[in-house]
Amino acid sequence: MFKRALALCFLLAACAPAPTPFSGPMVIGDSDPVRFSGRQPTTFPVRGMDAARFQTSVDWARAKAVGIEFAFLKATEGGDLLDIKFKDHWAGAARADIKRGAYHFYYFCTSPEVQAQFFIDTVPRTRGTLPPVLDMEWNPFSPTCQRRPDAATVRNEMQRWMDIVTAHYGQAPIIYTTPRFYEENRLVAFRNTEFWLRTTAKTPAEAFPGQKWTFWQYTSTGTLPNTPGAIDINAFNGSAAAWDAWLERRTLR
Repeated sequence: MFKRALALCFLLAACAPAPTPFSGPMVIGDSDPVRFSGRQPTTFPVRGMDAARFQTSVDWARAKAVGIEFAFLKATEGGDLLDIKFKDHWAGAARADIKRGAYHFYYFCTSPEVQAQFFIDTVPRTRGTLPPVLDMEWNPFSPTCQRRPDAATVRNEMQRWMDIVTAHYGQAPIIYTTPRFYEENRLVAFRNTEFWLRTTAKTPAEAFPGQKWTFWQYTSTGTLPNTPGAIDINAFNGSAAAWDAWLERRTLR
């Protein structure tokens, strides 16, 4: 009986379909590319992506094959909203050997202390992962929170969240933001903080004059092989050697 079962297993294995080969353009694409004035984001040697629940299926192996080196993954929003795809994306990026980090979307009707603890309870402190990210932008579509504090209050709440998260992960968070939010809340005040800037029509120098940046989200219409839908694509501000040095300095220990 054992020999017969073993033979059947080998037969089934032999008849199983082979893995689907890579198909389609093997590149990081863009369905609606922008020609920027100055240096084009596609010339930066290190590029990555970000993903949330809207990316229902990501072929992480193919993303790595075409040059995706890092991924920022939405983990939490406010004090109780867990992104339903976070665990899948977190595991998938790791299997593909893509450097991964998690981000928190800030909610203005819950204290920063509650939000920081929720993020800590959700995102594992894993050696080698990227620093946490605080996503700061106005959300005009929120059905439950229309609060827009003044700039000083915004910065105070941001700092309280970042202090708690820094103490837990041992790395200071990166701030992600948009031109409007940055200007209205005078985020230039965070002089010793790294920034991940969203600007899809202008360069960071044009949209955020004088602001240093580490990551640039330059398109929301990116494409990857075997991954449906539009993808946010990002560039790291530096050479491949600078990327390695940054990882040595800024990944979790």
